[in-house]
Amino acid sequence: MGARVLVVLPTETYRATDFVTAARSLGVELSIASESKLPLLGADRQVLIDCADPAASAERVADLAAVTPIDAIIAADDAGVEIAARASELIGLPSSPVAAVQATLDKAVARRLLARAEIAQPEFRVVDLGSAGQAAVQLGFPVVTKPRTRSASVGVMRADDIDELGESAALAARHQREDDGSGRFLVERFVSGPEISVEGLIWDGSVEILAIFDKPDQPDGPVFPETILVTPTSLPATMISEVERTVAAATGALGLTQGPIHAELRIEDGVPVVLEVAGRTIGGLCGRSLTFGLMGDSLESLVLRQALGRRKLGSTRHPGASGVLMVPVPTQGTLTSIRGLEEAESIPGVTSIEISIPVGAEVQPTPEGHRYLGFVFARARTPSEVVEALRAAHDQLDIVVS
Repeated sequence: MGARVLVVLPTETYRATDFVTAARSLGVELSIASESKLPLLGADRQVLIDCADPAASAERVADLAAVTPIDAIIAADDAGVEIAARASELIGLPSSPVAAVQATLDKAVARRLLARAEIAQPEFRVVDLGSAGQAAVQLGFPVVTKPRTRSASVGVMRADDIDELGESAALAARHQREDDGSGRFLVERFVSGPEISVEGLIWDGSVEILAIFDKPDQPDGPVFPETILVTPTSLPATMISEVERTVAAATGALGLTQGPIHAELRIEDGVPVVLEVAGRTIGGLCGRSLTFGLMGDSLESLVLRQALGRRKLGSTRHPGASGVLMVPVPTQGTLTSIRGLEEAESIPGVTSIEISIPVGAEVQPTPEGHRYLGFVFARARTPSEVVEALRAAHDQLDIVVS
């Protein structure tokens, strides 16, 4: 009988199809834990969970494992990582400790652990609305305010002075109240310099770096929507080594020992500064920009193999350059139409376009919204050619929001 893997897939995830496809290509039997039944698999291989209740959800996964044995559990997104860790602990499967995974979900906890380990990161304060101004003055403007428990730049804003701080602090506090009722959020010193994303896998505490993405459209505020990611990075070899060392130290400080990681850093004055470490792969469909090994395996294939202990098989990134454009929401309203898709797909270097929000849906840009209209993928000989293709494709898109 083939290996069985359960993937925790929140209802709003983009990732379901990619994991199902990867499992089929590997001959792996896939089960799914989600908040609603998905048409991709039979009912006997699905379990309903509530991502807001990780403990109870983990018990339901363990109940399924008692009937249908499971060899590994992985999470597609932040909403599922604690459930996956708790369920793995109940069943006795390899996983990072629950406390380590919880630390990645609360930026204040993560900041304190990184500070204890003397990892380079932004100076920070955990505040409420009444103490935000004093904290910002102590740190020195510009600062960034952010909820402790949100991702995808939701609720994150830069403030350059005390007047701007009023709006940004209120935004962060509101989003945090929605999450846990506390309204306590982070104020951080703004870190300048180029920003990068790092993808990796942890094997029994040892970090393997899979890819480093540059961000040519530097997100410097006042809000921080991501647009283009491109790999390989243009960083010199010495800095790449420093980035790899810093990411490994950060994951160790958080206590992560197994599974995929996604990290965000900035290079300030020649020093890699950790903005965030997540116990999952890169969000949205961005992972489709990466292929590995001689057969061009997907990132999801690597994650499934790693979860099953198939050690470091074919994890070398395909040669050449690749990248992704996350198509931003231009304004709040109803998505009326997206024209120019055929023209965008005809741009040399563009390999595919995936529109992930249907026409007629309500859309909202960063920092309130957390979804992109879609993803444009490109591949070429050099990173600059990839970036040129992605920008040219975006120029062809005529997005109407009413």
